[in-house]
Amino acid sequence: MDIRIALLQLLPCGGLQEQLEKGLDACKKAKALGADIALFPEMWSDGYALPQDEQTLRALAVAADSPFVNAFGALARELEMAIAVTFLESCEPKPRNAAVLFDRHGRRLLHYAKVHTCAFDLERVLSPGEDFFVADLDVGPATVKVGCMICFDREFPESARLLMLKGAELVLAPNACPMEINRLAALRTRAYENMMAIATCNYPAGQPDCNGRSTLFDGIAWLQEEPWTRDMCAFEAPEEEGVYIAELDLDQLRRYREREIMGDKYRRPETYGLLAGETRGPVPAR
Repeated sequence: MDIRIALLQLLPCGGLQEQLEKGLDACKKAKALGADIALFPEMWSDGYALPQDEQTLRALAVAADSPFVNAFGALARELEMAIAVTFLESCEPKPRNAAVLFDRHGRRLLHYAKVHTCAFDLERVLSPGEDFFVADLDVGPATVKVGCMICFDREFPESARLLMLKGAELVLAPNACPMEINRLAALRTRAYENMMAIATCNYPAGQPDCNGRSTLFDGIAWLQEEPWTRDMCAFEAPEEEGVYIAELDLDQLRRYREREIMGDKYRRPETYGLLAGETRGPVPAR
C-alpha cells in the first residue's frame, strides 16, 4: 500500500487568521492531489516568528485546543485526510514549539512538543517537550505507526531511536532551517539506522534561513531483487513554494523491516548505560 504524504512547503502570509486560511486551503489542495496525510512546516501558526520579549511571544501563542488548531481537526474529518498542524503553543512556564496530528476522522491522535529546542538561539524563550510519542494512524486500508520530531530533534540519534523503539514506521518532521547536505545526511542516517521513513516539511526559499527541499526518506537501503544499495530519498522538493506529494510504499517498508538487520535487532543496550545518564561534557577516557 502506498501512503501519499503532502508536504505543505508554504510561505507565511501574516497574522493568525491569514495563516489559518492559507493552511486550510493548502490542505484542500493536498486532498485534491490524493494525499492521505498533510504535513506543515515548523510552527505554522506564526510562520516561525519568535519574538524575544515575553509579552509579544505570549500574544502569538495559541492553545492546543484553540479554534486555530481545532479548525484543522474539523477539516481532517471533512476531507477524510490526516493533518499534522504545527503551532506556537500557549503553555507554562513558557510557550512550546508543538504539533498536533488529527486522523482522517478528525480525532486528535498525537500532541508533541519539540524536545530539543534550539536553546542556544531564538528558542531560548520556549519550554521544551518532555517525551516522544507514537500513535496508530488509520489511513484507510492500513494502519501505520506514526511519530513526530521537529527540526533540531533530527540532530540527536536518540530522538529517532526512541521513536523506533516505540514502534514508529513513519516519522513526521516539521522543519524551519536550511536543508543542506549535512542536515539531509542526518535525516538519511536516522532513516537508515532505524529502518523507518521520515517525511520532512520545510519552509520554501523566501522564508529567512530556509530553502525548501522537503524530503521523504523511505528507510529502505537495499532490496533483495536489486544488485546494489538504493537511494533512500524517495522524494525531494525544489526550493519553490508548493504542495508536494511524496509516496511511501508501506508494504515494501514492512517487508524490509522483517528481514533486515538494523533497528532493534542487534542492539546491545546493556552496554549503553552512559547514554541514560545525566553526564554533561566530555567523559574521561579509561
